[in-house]
Amino acid sequence: MARASIEVRDLVVRYGSVVAVRGVTFTVAAGEHLTLLGPSGCGKTTTLRAIAGLEKPTAGEIRIGGAPVFSSSSPAVNIPAERRGLSMVFQSYAIWPHMSVFDNVAYGLRVRKRPEAEVTTRVREALDLVQLGELGTRSASKLSGGQQQRVALARAFVFSPSVLLFDEPLSNLDAKLRAEMRVELKELQRRLDITSVYVTHDLEEALAISDRIVVMRDGVIEQIGSPAEIYDRPRNTFVADFVGSANLIRGRRRTDLERDGLVVIQTHGGALVHGTAPGRAAGDEVLMAIRTVRLRLERARPATPFNVWPARIRQRVFQGDFTQYHVDWDGRVLIVRVAAPDPLAEGDEVFVSADPRYCVLLEE
Repeated sequence: MARASIEVRDLVVRYGSVVAVRGVTFTVAAGEHLTLLGPSGCGKTTTLRAIAGLEKPTAGEIRIGGAPVFSSSSPAVNIPAERRGLSMVFQSYAIWPHMSVFDNVAYGLRVRKRPEAEVTTRVREALDLVQLGELGTRSASKLSGGQQQRVALARAFVFSPSVLLFDEPLSNLDAKLRAEMRVELKELQRRLDITSVYVTHDLEEALAISDRIVVMRDGVIEQIGSPAEIYDRPRNTFVADFVGSANLIRGRRRTDLERDGLVVIQTHGGALVHGTAPGRAAGDEVLMAIRTVRLRLERARPATPFNVWPARIRQRVFQGDFTQYHVDWDGRVLIVRVAAPDPLAEGDEVFVSADPRYCVLLEE
């Protein structure tokens, strides 16, 4: 299957006086799986539709495989969607209920007037890839939601597009099936080795399937990085709060105590917190983010030189795979999530600690 890179430069999309996308720039390498992540209204779907040719940008440039498909500069370019070599999987499956599974998947090949022998071979291969090889003759109206989504996926890649675009394709499935489909979709991407851009507001989805993630808010990019970078090294308060659950600790920078590449802040209650600074934090008053899952709770004081503080369990909330503790610390409440076999009781005196690698100084 062909692969093509994508370049988006200074993309602006307006709807009247409303600016939906504000100068967005990013690239997708050939064969890379990139996710646009953000809350509703952040501009991620508009950006995807502009790449697909379904929205006409106000300004900027989009290149696929090095060739411009849209450019607002001279000479202006706007290649129609059907000539961009892309395929898109929508939130609504757009399955034709009056057709069989086979005919739904074959539709794109037949529109392109491919020989029927080739159609048969490629449709069977596609159905096998999405684990529907035995259901080719079944009416599409008799499929479950997960099966319909697989049909939509097969139909999208059967004619070998250079790029696959996904607009929240799993959002209509229930939680258990959505989790299963994430695994299947990641495996399918690996086997197809195709360039893809995926839009979602679901953090777990983005972390599970992406090579890189673009976090968006209000039409601009807040951060671009690998799933691990986005999760463990957020750039600012929005990314720290939106991508997972984090404790934000305010304090004063103590440059006089900083050694060995670690930054130090002192909270208003006097606690010292050692961490890292992947970006630039301006000013003396700063914020440090610590993921709730990166904090540890222990009855005995751990033998670590930094970031060990006495605390008390205020509240315990059992949530199945983990227990969430609300901990009184330094005149405020920290939230800690642990999968501890030995539950701590409300009122217990404990020590809370954190590896400085996971205490990140924010840029704002």
